[in-house]
Amino acid sequence: MEDGKAMNKLNVLYEDNHIIVVEKEKNILSQADHTGDIDMLSLVKSYIKEKYKKPGNVYCGLVHRLDRPVGGIMVFARTSKAASRLGKTMDSFQKKYLAVVHGIIQEDEKVVVDYLQKTENGSSVVTNKETGKRAELSFRVLERNREKEETLIEVTLKTGRHHQIRVQLSHLGYPLCGDQRYYRQDGTSIALYAYQLSFVHPTKKERMTFTLLPKGSNYWTDFTLSKIVKQK
Repeated sequence: MEDGKAMNKLNVLYEDNHIIVVEKEKNILSQADHTGDIDMLSLVKSYIKEKYKKPGNVYCGLVHRLDRPVGGIMVFARTSKAASRLGKTMDSFQKKYLAVVHGIIQEDEKVVVDYLQKTENGSSVVTNKETGKRAELSFRVLERNREKEETLIEVTLKTGRHHQIRVQLSHLGYPLCGDQRYYRQDGTSIALYAYQLSFVHPTKKERMTFTLLPKGSNYWTDFTLSKIVKQK
C-alpha cells in the first residue's frame, strides 16, 4: 500500500504500545486471501508503519476475524507477546452484534443452540451433534418495525463458529437482511455489525469495552439506533 493511504482509511478507536482497536468497514477482508483485495491486517500494518515511521516490516497480530461483508470493531496486537496473551484469553472476549432480520420475532429474548458443519463451498449448515460443532448465541429484541416486517436485535456470541450468526438466525426462520449467501441476492449489504467488543488488556490486565454504532443507510435507518442502544 502506498504511504499516506492507511492513515486516511482507518477509524482508530484506541491504540497503545501493545494493541490497536479499529473499525472494520463492510466488505473488507480481515486478512489477505487469494483475491488480493484490501484487508484489515495490511491496513493496520501500513498505518503503524506510517504513523510511527517504522522501517522494514511491521509486526501486527491478527487476534480474531469478521466475515468480509460484516463491519464492526476489531482488536489487533502490536507485539507478539500481546498476541499470545490475547489468544490465551479469547474465552473471556465478549462480542455483541447488531442485526436486522426479516420477520417479526415474538420473543423478547432467546438462547439458540445448534450444531454447525462447514461445507465444501465455504458455507455452513445446521447438522447434528455427531457431525457438527456446538454453536450457541443469545439475542434480545431491541425494536420491531412492523411496517417493514423487520426486527432489530442485539446478538451475543457464546461460541465463534464459521458464519454462526448468519446460519443460526436463518435456520431459526429470521434471516439477516442483506445476507447474499444465506437469504437472497438482492444487492444490498448485510445488516450485521460487530458493535461492541470487550476484552482484558494483555499487559494492564484491565477489562476494556468499546462500542460503535453502524453508520450509513442500508437497513439501519429503519430503526432509531442511538435511542435504543446504550453507549458504554
